[in-house]
Amino acid sequence: MSAPDRAIEAVDLVKTYGRAARKVRALDGVTFSVRPGIVFALLGPNGAGKSTTVRILATLSSPEAGQARVAGVDVRRDPARVRRLIGYVSQKPAFDPVGTGLENLVLHGRLHGASAATARRRAGELLDRFDLAPAARRPAGTWSGGMQRKLDIAMGLMHRPRVLFLDEPTTGLDPEARRELWTQISGLTRQDGLTVLLTTHYLEEADQLAAELVIVDAGRVVAAGSPDQLKNDLAGDTVRLGLADRTQAARAHRAMGGLPAVTEVDTDGAVLRARVADGAAALPAMLAALHTAAVELTAVSVARPSLDDVYLRHAGRSFADADRTSAVREEVRS
Repeated sequence: MSAPDRAIEAVDLVKTYGRAARKVRALDGVTFSVRPGIVFALLGPNGAGKSTTVRILATLSSPEAGQARVAGVDVRRDPARVRRLIGYVSQKPAFDPVGTGLENLVLHGRLHGASAATARRRAGELLDRFDLAPAARRPAGTWSGGMQRKLDIAMGLMHRPRVLFLDEPTTGLDPEARRELWTQISGLTRQDGLTVLLTTHYLEEADQLAAELVIVDAGRVVAAGSPDQLKNDLAGDTVRLGLADRTQAARAHRAMGGLPAVTEVDTDGAVLRARVADGAAALPAMLAALHTAAVELTAVSVARPSLDDVYLRHAGRSFADADRTSAVREEVRS
């Protein structure tokens, strides 16, 4: 199974939670591989199976079927070695809020076997790198959310791992703190050659950060590639039409389906999306057809394909709709 040029390999991973009628198949044959030295994203809505996948790769959970390797090491046969090779940053904070930033980092380094002097030296490097040095001797519980998240990531880097897992690293952060963290994460691959696997339900985050990604839906991989490759596979433009009344969706769909310039039509509530070769050229005929069908619009936009369009093509629903309606599959536990 193992390929020498793969930092992470997952093949046919299966994981089920719950009992009897409440049984949930969190992973249903998840397969992907990751090249070394890149940011790789598991993109999907809440409950898609992203965190379950990462927990298996980080040896915190065992699959019922399938295989996985990290840095060439089988996660089930040699979990202790895998743990020495990885850093893992969970969704929940791991730092001690009473301890200072420096104390948290030194403790983490010591837990990984570093001497006191080595741990302090490494902590100083990371505090400087993440612009946390001015607050190093303040209790971490008094820091801002963005600073605390950077501290969690710094803790995951104390032992110089080869692969870093970040589970929803920017959830809950304001836009400015999120963008700052994006810069830090990108630097880990560019400057250190580290392999970073992050889970996210933010389309923009995956688009900005990931060299490659897989889209996960209901425990399955539905698309894989680079963001540009996946978007370029959807040739042409996407015309988005906001409907004044969602009950007009079926009528609008029929009106668009009768136009030769329209190759695909999808509706999501009060939003209609149409794929066309040239949005500017096709739009007048589209508006005329909708007017004839007595469909009232609230908004019209023409854009190149996005990851939301990719998700819609492969999962059959918009990403926002999936995020709203997905059951929280990974919170069902036996």
